Amino acid sequence: MKAVLLEGFGGAEVLRVGEVDKPTPKENEVLVKVMATSINRPDLVQREGKYPPPPGDSEILGLEVSGIIEALGPNVAGWKVGDRVMSLVGGGGYAEYAVAYAKHLMPIPESMTFEEAACVCESYITAFLNIFMLGEFKDGQTAILHGGGGGVNTAGIQLCRALAPTSRLIVTASPEKMERVKEVGADLLINFRETPDFSEIVKEYTGKKGVDLVLDHIGAKYLAPNMNSLAYKGKLVIIGVTSGIKAELNLALMMVKRQQIIGSVLRSRPVSEKGEIVAEFTRRALPKFADRTIVPIIEKVFTIDQVADAHRMMEEDKHFGKIVLKIGA
Repeated sequence: MKAVLLEGFGGAEVLRVGEVDKPTPKENEVLVKVMATSINRPDLVQREGKYPPPPGDSEILGLEVSGIIEALGPNVAGWKVGDRVMSLVGGGGYAEYAVAYAKHLMPIPESMTFEEAACVCESYITAFLNIFMLGEFKDGQTAILHGGGGGVNTAGIQLCRALAPTSRLIVTASPEKMERVKEVGADLLINFRETPDFSEIVKEYTGKKGVDLVLDHIGAKYLAPNMNSLAYKGKLVIIGVTSGIKAELNLALMMVKRQQIIGSVLRSRPVSEKGEIVAEFTRRALPKFADRTIVPIIEKVFTIDQVADAHRMMEEDKHFGKIVLKIGA
């Protein structure tokens, strides 16, 4: 089968398309004929040699797929060959075929294309897990979502608008993306280039109360303003550390305000735990995709032979929403 391979670690130039053996589904797995996948930032980090796949998962890049079930492994129930599905995968999405655990599959609604479905599992499930399951975000509350027009950020805004419609959303973004972020559903936009310490703006906007939730992928640089922006019993959920891993924390203030800091990664979670997350997402969020309340935002669709260009687009950070890699015809 055709797949994207790495010629060592490094920049986008190490990506090449070659031939490898088709995988075989094991117990509780299915083989998916991949129609599309998407580019996620962890793919770039793995390409650089800094984010190896969990033991037993494919070395091929790609954390999500949409496609058609080609074959069933032993002990798979509830699915059949020919079903249109989308799924998280531990690796292997950049290929014509990939294996996925049956518990990680979701049906693709008839209203969705394969390209749209390829956007859902990594970004939307990540946003749902951290905002609603771990962050326990509720309608009427206020949140800060960092990341402007990135995939997880736009997914988070859309999910909040659909599942918590009266919530207030503060979003940090670059000036180039602020107008589009507002259109997706942000209530207050902060230019992160001009305002690295956004806490005073947040306090003014919330009447000094602060926010109930912060979803952050920046890490060290934003720790202090994040904590200063949190309300009493507020939660900071950290899903990335692009600015570094070490920062000072005022423990006394955190204790007095009974705030929580939660670290979260999706990829390395146990298979059963991922299955529970997928089941909850399927129950609460998937109907919003089926009725087109939520429509994945796609910046551009590349072919598998254009994979290096797709990676460069993400590196330049000029995209808005998701970058899709079309695999099948």
